Amino acid sequence: MGAGKSTIGRLLAKELRLPFKDSDKEIEQRTGASIPLIFDVEGEAGFRERERAAIAELCQLEGVVLATGGGAVLRDDNRRALRAGGRVIYLCTSVDQQLERTSRDRNRPLLQASDPRSVLTALMAVRDPLYRSIADIIIETDERPPRLVVMEILDRLASLPPRESHDESALS
Repeated sequence: MGAGKSTIGRLLAKELRLPFKDSDKEIEQRTGASIPLIFDVEGEAGFRERERAAIAELCQLEGVVLATGGGAVLRDDNRRALRAGGRVIYLCTSVDQQLERTSRDRNRPLLQASDPRSVLTALMAVRDPLYRSIADIIIETDERPPRLVVMEILDRLASLPPRESHDESALS
């Protein structure tokens, strides 16, 4: 959350001349409702099921750059789909940077709490190891301009060996 996935994803897609997709935006377009409203009406479990369905479909597309919501990695199904769908780039950022980038954003239901720092710290403790377990590339984004991050991603993608097929059971 607040790592720059949408901004960096759009820039990366432009550099690669590929379409850009954002799973949260896809969910909003399909439902006609904002993410906070979905959380209010269906709870986090309802949103996560919608997210799972969207990611499964989006990962079937060829030649796209996909940004997911920060919690997408929580489900085994999503991790498997992301790994099978292409290269996974984990944009890692500190809790301090997350707080700075999300402090005025009301579209983040999990941060509508009295102590957002504690929420982000707890989320990071759970999510960070999961992202690291599926990432082909890990990029630190703290205090870095998005264009510089994109250039590093492009350099690191170019140096990766060709992708081998992955055993679906490897991420269970």
